[in-house]
Parts: sequence; C-alpha cells; structure tokens
Amino acid sequence: MSSVSGASIVDRQLEGRTVIVTGAGRGIGRAIALRCAAEGAALALAGRSVNELEDVARQIRVSGGTAMVVTTDVRDHRSTDAMAARVEAEHGRVDVLIANSGVGGPTAPLWEVSLEDWEETYAVNVRGTFLCCRAVLSGMVRRGSGGIVVIGSMSGKRPMANRAPYTSSKTALIGLVRTLAMEAGPRGVRVNLVSPGPVAGPRLERMLEANGRLTGRPVEELREGFVGKAPLRRLVEAEDVAAAVVFLAGDESRGITGEDLNVSAGITMY
Repeated sequence: MSSVSGASIVDRQLEGRTVIVTGAGRGIGRAIALRCAAEGAALALAGRSVNELEDVARQIRVSGGTAMVVTTDVRDHRSTDAMAARVEAEHGRVDVLIANSGVGGPTAPLWEVSLEDWEETYAVNVRGTFLCCRAVLSGMVRRGSGGIVVIGSMSGKRPMANRAPYTSSKTALIGLVRTLAMEAGPRGVRVNLVSPGPVAGPRLERMLEANGRLTGRPVEELREGFVGKAPLRRLVEAEDVAAAVVFLAGDESRGITGEDLNVSAGITMY
C-alpha cells in the first residue's frame, strides 16, 4: 500500500481523519498540509489564494493523498460557515481544524500605524480564527470529539518593536485558545496553540527588510540577531512547525489541551 511522502501506513498519526488547514497555499500552511497528508489525513485546503491551494492539492494527490480546495475568506462568517458545511458534506465531518491563516501586518511604530492596517491585521488573525473555530465546533461538539490547533507566534509573548498590531493579535490568540479549551474540553474537543519563532522564508525576509528600512540596520544583521538569541543557533523551518501541529492533532497528545507549544529554536521558553 502506498503512502504520501513516505510515511508508513501503520504509524500514520492522522489516518482516516478529515483536516482543514486554512492558509494552506504557502509557507507554514503548505508545510502543515503536506505533513498532514503524509500522516494519512484527507485535506481540505482553505484560503483565498486559489492557484496556490490547487498546486498543493495536486502535490498531495500525485503522492496518493486526498485533498479538496475550499475558497474561503476567513474574515467573513458566511464564507467560514460555508467552508465547514462543504467539508462536512464531502467527508461527513471535520475531525481537525488547523487555524493557520494570518497576516504580518505593518512594520511601524504604533503612532504611525493606520486604523485600516490595524483592523485588517485583527480581522484576519483574530476574527478569522474565531470564525473558523466557531464554524467547525458545532459538529465537533455534537459528535463529542475533535481537535483544533491554532498557529500563533512567539511574538505574542516576546514582543518586537514596530510590530504592535501583529504582536497584540497573536497575544489575543493565547487567551482565545485557553478559554476555548476550557469550554470545549468537557465536550470531547481539544484546543491547542503552536507559537513559532522566526521561520525561514519570504514572510520573515519581508519583515526583516521593512525593519531594516525603518532602523537603518542591514538585513543580515537583523537575521543574525534572531539566530544569536536561539540556543539552537538556527532559524525555525516550516517543517518544524508542521511536526508540532501533527503531534497536537493526533492521539499521542490526547492528554494535552489549552497548551501553547513554542517552536522557536529556544528563543522563547515560556
């Protein structure tokens, strides 16, 4: 029997489960989707970047997995409700939601942040997470089982200058996850958070470039500043985050809920 990306059938952690990954077209979301498929899940890839989502879906299918694309704007409750309804109609249930969609927001001191940029950051990062969770929870609660993993950020606990909208939105997710874990736990649903550190890739480079323009410091110096703070002396890879997500989504973490798991190469330890 074949498997996606070489995972063994006997030890695949998400075998037979239906998993929604929002923002699955690139970066961390893409890595999470591919890893979940390798672990036996049927994937629903949600987001606005349809061409990128279709590319990930093709990669999963070519490797022997199952994937559908669900065009979704996480800022819109009608869109998130339709997302959950479509996946349930196709697969009968949603076993796991990976709430990954997020935006970086502006890089500027707070007094230069526009109201529009502030509200857009919160609309995607906070309201979008709330709406996606709400959309899938009725089915999970009714069945008495399910799992939600929210992607936060180490900056929700270790703030960075000139990043107030992003940092505060990620701090909000900590409170959301902990409260939801208390509410949903007695109904058989686990809710956890993964807080990545600086993840190598285009988003980090854009943020470093913006900070470089703002502070006059070279991008290389800013990047090495992250590496130097990490006990492991490295940036985080998207695949590192995906591995943590699969653990929290699978049965091996069945005793864990309300947790905030850092994947930061040691930069954040609390």
